[in-house]
Amino acid sequence: MPKPLADPLKPDVLVIGGGNAALTAALSAREGGASVTILEAAPKPYRGGNSRHTRNFRCMHRGPLGVLSGAYHADEYYDDLLKVTKNNTDPALAQLAINASEESYAWMEAHGVRFQSALSGTLSLSRTNAFFLGGGKALMNAYYARAEDADIAIHYDAHVDHIALEEGRIARVVATIENAEHVFTPGAVVVASGGFQADTDWLAQAWGPAARNFLIRGTPYNRGVPLRDLLDQGVQSVGDPTQCHAVAIDGRAPKFDGGIVTRLDCVPFSVVVNRNAERFYDEGEDVWPKRYAIWGRLVAAQPDQVAYAIIDSQSLDLFMPSVFPPIQADTIEGLGQQLGLHGGKLRGTVEAFNAACTEGDFHPTELDGLATTDLSPQKTNWARPIVQPPFYGYSLRPGVTFTYLGLKVDETARVSGPDGRMENLWAAGEIMAGSILGQGYLAGFGMTIGTVFGRIAGREAAAYVR
Repeated sequence: MPKPLADPLKPDVLVIGGGNAALTAALSAREGGASVTILEAAPKPYRGGNSRHTRNFRCMHRGPLGVLSGAYHADEYYDDLLKVTKNNTDPALAQLAINASEESYAWMEAHGVRFQSALSGTLSLSRTNAFFLGGGKALMNAYYARAEDADIAIHYDAHVDHIALEEGRIARVVATIENAEHVFTPGAVVVASGGFQADTDWLAQAWGPAARNFLIRGTPYNRGVPLRDLLDQGVQSVGDPTQCHAVAIDGRAPKFDGGIVTRLDCVPFSVVVNRNAERFYDEGEDVWPKRYAIWGRLVAAQPDQVAYAIIDSQSLDLFMPSVFPPIQADTIEGLGQQLGLHGGKLRGTVEAFNAACTEGDFHPTELDGLATTDLSPQKTNWARPIVQPPFYGYSLRPGVTFTYLGLKVDETARVSGPDGRMENLWAAGEIMAGSILGQGYLAGFGMTIGTVFGRIAGREAAAYVR
């Protein structure tokens, strides 16, 4: 590797962001012989973007691999992606991410990431998803330790104010660090600063006033400032501003940074109703890893952007619980009253559901075909009567993880500018994931995109400056 950076304002590669994609890009660029500087908007204790809340990444493998069992071939992986995106994806970029995920497992291990077997209650992902030992924060700590060992310069509380595009290239990057303005003139730039979900005003521009009731599962520092700055200068965009990774989370979660522990995985085993105590969608449409990310949007469309999941004691131990305990009552009517619903109407909804349930075998970890009859909307799997007290309820709200409006890139992660490919700008992670995730989400796939395209962007940026 070259000697540490001589001029702190003129790195070979400047990486904007501090999560998985950014650190992966920074380490790859450094290994490619470049001097590297990272600008992370968060203070050091909150570094890591949304990645510090993650648990796993989805990995293709042709046989048992580390903690992953069996095989998860590229064609099955791609089919799973097409189902959740409803074919709204860039096939070339999607297949690139999938095919490179297997090699990424070894790369992550080589950079200090440790894996563990899937925990019980984690959506039956032992074959498809590799879980991080210690979670996303441990993963990010490992990467930052490697970055420090590699003499990568890291600035925290570093807020990018402007990325100056001149004649098809990035000429300079202006950032505020410790209340002072700094002007960087790097050879290449990798932008990996996430989506715009923490900017509630921007969300409201896309979604309308309802967005102000959304909760943001991840970091409050992903406000989309670099994204908006580049889009305002004519850099090509991809994705729909109303599309995002949004899941149903506990309605008691904080506005920001609730993370994985506020997610509710009980929907497949529940009856979900809105504020009017009415069901509005098939809770058993598919296995949870493939369908859970639609529920944020479903709840967002309900009155006051709130819903309620109702289960009985038979289902309490079938899912990973929220950090908040459920509301409990001995009767459905009493539970409804505690949740702020019309108790009698909720009782009627649950009784109608119970009457529509049929005989059959209940299998919580796979599609069991145990469906309702003569009920609208139908529940197509796991339709077991809710009859065994005590009864439990959770309030649900839309929890946005990241938005899909982003920068258009090619298979080398190079950004498309106003007049074609940018000379020295690459993107990785959430800020370009809209090319692959046109809608919907597949559990663990955001980390796959960030890792694969972070490695590509760092490697390509280093090659460019050489």
